[in-house]
Amino acid sequence: MERYIKFIVVVIIIFSPILANAHPEDYKNFRKIDMNVYKDGKIIGFSNYIFNYDNKILEVINETKFVVNVLGLKVFSIQSKGQEKYFKNKLISYKSKTMQNEKEKYVNLKLSKNKNVFEIEGSSYKGISDTSSIIGNWWNHDILEAKSQISPLSGSIKQQIVSYIGEEIIKINKTKYITKHYKIISKNSNTPENKKLNFDIWYDEEKNLIIKVSYEKLGNWEYKLKNYE
Repeated sequence: MERYIKFIVVVIIIFSPILANAHPEDYKNFRKIDMNVYKDGKIIGFSNYIFNYDNKILEVINETKFVVNVLGLKVFSIQSKGQEKYFKNKLISYKSKTMQNEKEKYVNLKLSKNKNVFEIEGSSYKGISDTSSIIGNWWNHDILEAKSQISPLSGSIKQQIVSYIGEEIIKINKTKYITKHYKIISKNSNTPENKKLNFDIWYDEEKNLIIKVSYEKLGNWEYKLKNYE
């Protein structure tokens, strides 16, 4: 019996991927990560990240912009700018402004004075959040270990379940990446369909980069790595 239990433990260790201590400061030597945004296989825009590290503070600036046209008419658009700040691997502030289809969205988040919660004022949510929540941007692989994510556009909080699918080799712009494929879905099955999390994510552990994100919403959407420094 004891030998059987040991065998099960070994199998779990082998087949359950463990992310190497994932922290925002892992990115302090990065200068930028650029991603192309695709809709049904066509490039419609970009989502780029710039990294600045000074005096133990990591600043991540994101700009996302894309437009969906149908028969020459604009049917959906996003233009967003955001700024995350981390001190010793802890998120201390986040702010963003977004125009989505001419509708303004925003987030103003800060770490509380006692440093035990995030105080959030957003276009969709005003309140507090546990400090284990992650800003839902695609530069930070901590999102693959988080139990909840905060919308970078509106501040809403969504509980999530992360599952490991398996190792896959994917090819983007003639470059092959050895990745770990993960699935993120909403924990609450009663979440409205248009607000549910349902993402496939391919992460290159060696390069410490999310290579690709894919989801379905009135068609197929993809964020793919373009380049990084």
